[in-house]
Amino acid sequence: MRKHIFNAGPCILSDSARENTAKAILDLDGIGQSIMEVSHRGKEFVAIFNETVELFKEVLNIPEGYSVLFLGGGASMQFCMIPYNFLNNKGAYLNTGTWATKAIKEAKLFGEVDVVGTSEDDNFLYVPKDYVVPADADYFHITTNNTIKGTEILKDMDCEVPLIADMSSDILSRPVDVAKYAMIYGGAQKNLGPAGVTFVIIKDEMLESVTRGNIPTMLKYRTHIEKESMFNTPPVLPIFVVRETLKWVKAQGGVDEMNRRAQEKADLLYNAMDDSKMFVGTVPVEDRSRMNICFVMKEEYKEMEAEFISFAASKDCVGIKGHRSVGGFRASCYNAISLESVQVLVEAMKEFEQKNV
Repeated sequence: MRKHIFNAGPCILSDSARENTAKAILDLDGIGQSIMEVSHRGKEFVAIFNETVELFKEVLNIPEGYSVLFLGGGASMQFCMIPYNFLNNKGAYLNTGTWATKAIKEAKLFGEVDVVGTSEDDNFLYVPKDYVVPADADYFHITTNNTIKGTEILKDMDCEVPLIADMSSDILSRPVDVAKYAMIYGGAQKNLGPAGVTFVIIKDEMLESVTRGNIPTMLKYRTHIEKESMFNTPPVLPIFVVRETLKWVKAQGGVDEMNRRAQEKADLLYNAMDDSKMFVGTVPVEDRSRMNICFVMKEEYKEMEAEFISFAASKDCVGIKGHRSVGGFRASCYNAISLESVQVLVEAMKEFEQKNV
């Protein structure tokens, strides 16, 4: 029986993505080779790769003047590639949690870093407000969704300097005005596909700002743009799954429909939480993530958290244990999780509360 999968990553995948990938692993389109066996420069995979890029551009409405890359190394590799390529004077960063902290740490290896705002004072449980981005910054880096603490920036901000966003965990969950960003990147393993491939959307004009002369070949964005992500062997199988995921998103109604569903699922779970006598949310309403919904038990029921995780598992709800640095619960409601799965979790919460309050 298929489980209700709330893992923070790798994520749940759509049925069509899983099924089509399973077929391709055995035999890709009847060619007598597995997708895992084809040459990355052969006509079969080149066609798959090109379709993936064009689908991404179409679904996310990426304008002209931007390149799309699919690379290895995870989003964490981008933490160093960004300052290596673009940090000349100083980089501005907004610190909203663990992954933003890691990006800041890497950037400090390459030059001056100005942390313009941070929510570290309250354990990253809110999104900083009223900060000022210095006009002389080479770029401003944000992490739009905090997977661990459950906060999210849901609007595309206006910025006077090039805006760079790590959208690992909320890409494709809402329409994005890509033109407001100099670069968007992220690991695919939340809303876009499986672990093993990283997407980069980069404004071609940004390459003109690269002045550092000693960047290793593999860490230059220009290398990968000029070679169309084929400088070295790309992660073939994960890219195939990304294509299948993009096909599914498009067929479902695109990012507008994903946005509607994300709000519907989040409203259902947050409303149940707010009405509960046992469960309570951890993030202010205005900063709540729709992708990673974090909650705990009220103090008088704290000792029952492990028991509830087991109870939820008995209802086939898996992956709701909170991050080890936080505790409590985290229900990750990425695109492929259904409203029905969220309803099952909500009913489990209500049933457990009725039995124990």
